[in-house]
Formats: sequence, C-alpha cells, structure tokens
Amino acid sequence: MPNGDATRRIGGPWGTQELHIKRYLPATIALGNRFAGRSERGSYDAGVSDRDEPATDSTDELVTSLLTASRVLVGVSARSLADVAESLTMTQFRLLVVLSNAGTVRLNQLADALGVNASTALRTVDRLIAAGLVSRTENPDDRREVRLSLTSDGAATVERATDRRRTELARIVDRMPQTRRREIVKALIAFNDAAGEPEATPHRPDW
Repeated sequence: MPNGDATRRIGGPWGTQELHIKRYLPATIALGNRFAGRSERGSYDAGVSDRDEPATDSTDELVTSLLTASRVLVGVSARSLADVAESLTMTQFRLLVVLSNAGTVRLNQLADALGVNASTALRTVDRLIAAGLVSRTENPDDRREVRLSLTSDGAATVERATDRRRTELARIVDRMPQTRRREIVKALIAFNDAAGEPEATPHRPDW
C-alpha cells in the first residue's frame, strides 16, 4: 500500500470511502500533546499555558483532520442504523438516544436537548409514535403537560444500533498503532470537553 497507510474500502450510503488510518494521526496526536502540556518532541513544557503558545497553522490542520474523521464517523453511524432500522433518519435516532439517556421527559425538555424548537421536536415525535418507538402520556396532575418516553421497541432499537457502532469502531481502532492510542484518547477527551459533550459509556447509548 502507498506511503504505508492502512487502507480499507467501506461501502456506505454515499458510496465507497477510502480510509487512510495513519494519515490523520499526527494532527490528532499533536492536539493530545498540547492539552497534556507536552511538546511534539515528547518533552513537557512546565509552566507554559496554551495562551503562551504562538499562533500556528496547526488549527487548520486539526480542523481538516477532524472533518475527515467526522466523515468516517457519520458513515459508521449511518451503516449501524441502516442495519437495525433502515427507515429511521439520523435525526430520529438522535431523539431516541436522548430519551434513552433521559428517561421520561416533557416536550420542551426534549426540544432543548436536541437544540430545536418545540414544533420541530413534536413532528419528529409524532412519526416515532406512529412507528411504535416512542410513547406519549398525559401528566395526571396537569393534562396540558405531555410526557414522552421510549417504548420497549424503541429501547431495543437504540441498543442494537449502538452495539453495532461500537463493533465497527473497535475494528478501526484495532488497526491503529498501540503506542499512539493513549495520546489520541487525551486529544478526544479535550475535544469533547471543549464541545460540552458528555462521555459515552458501554451502558449509555450514544447517537
């Protein structure tokens, strides 16, 4: 294979993608080193904060690497969802995941979690209720308040899709160099913290 890249062709909803696993590691590792207070040569720069570092072109390089990685992740997500429930959209699945993590919620709480207005959330909820994946009940103390939760079929759909996604991601990770994985984990934790995204766990579904 050219340039020593670990290459794999994966078919997805948008055609065949060619993944060059090693090609995008340096920028991601550089981010991990930066948040760990480490220079790219491997030495620690004690007492030097991020604000002390001069501006470089590393931001553009990192953003490009993240955009490339996001294409991989979207492909993995789409394939895992299509294997379980081909008729579901990514937006609908995201709503199911929110309900899976939050339990029973009100419509406005669900809309806030999704970052959409209540009318948009309601249209998606109505489709998922018709599909038997979400249930809607009235609050016995306030009939104007509607409570939303997953049905057993909805919960099973989230669990199966999440399991498939973890399996495919694990296959990709297995092809990454063992010596670089810890630094990549640090970089991704820093990125997730900056984005305000809670950590996914084996017992907590992720969209």
